[in-house]
Amino acid sequence: MLIELHKFLPKEDFIFIADQAHVPYGEKTQSQLCQLSQNISDFLIKKDVKLIVVACNTATCHTIDFLRKKFKVPFVGTVPAIKPAAEQSVKKCIGVISTPATSESNYLSDLITDYAQGVKVINIGCNGLENVVEKGDINSEEVESLLKKYLEPLKRAGADAIVLGCTHYPFLKTKIETNFGPNVKIFDSGKAIAKRTLSLLENSSSLNDSGGKSYYFTTGDDKDFSRVASILMEKNISAEHISLQLILSTNFAIYKRP
Repeated sequence: MLIELHKFLPKEDFIFIADQAHVPYGEKTQSQLCQLSQNISDFLIKKDVKLIVVACNTATCHTIDFLRKKFKVPFVGTVPAIKPAAEQSVKKCIGVISTPATSESNYLSDLITDYAQGVKVINIGCNGLENVVEKGDINSEEVESLLKKYLEPLKRAGADAIVLGCTHYPFLKTKIETNFGPNVKIFDSGKAIAKRTLSLLENSSSLNDSGGKSYYFTTGDDKDFSRVASILMEKNISAEHISLQLILSTNFAIYKRP
């Protein structure tokens, strides 16, 4: 998602925080996620941000309403691209792969009810898949095994569209296409979120005239995060370690005030 945000907002300054110290966030309860998201948002708002992108489907599904009521700063959430997948599915059968927490959320259930009427939806919670991306092991045998396991029910059902319901999964897009076959469309929400963010900043006349710097922080091992992020983002990234108590296990992309 950050790649898409950079494309649409090249003059914006970003603060990116990865809470690797508390993964897997997909196993957190809604109460925990709300408490933790409040703590990380408090920290980031002190940096005088003008907008926060919650770059996580699980966090969005469980906390976005809470965050918007709690804070004045605008929040852009990340939700699975159910609507375009349902509209473009020829066979009227789509698959959704996400973390277990997103898979079981009322938010996702409501999206399916609202936007996938008349479409068969196979909803798969993929335990462990996000973790291997976190480690940068996208070419490992473990990834191949997990993808085979989670994509098999979609193949059997005849799905012709797959929704990536986790912001880590776009890094596996090529492997998913290879595993599933050529006759499938892959949907993620990165471009839509970037367009939405651009629109909000334009409407509030708060776009930067210059800039384009990015700052990376992690609650985990900064050297390890820098190594993995550099591989995934295909550019040199240097992150700084921070310690935040009870921080939410996810990533936030933040736009600093001009």
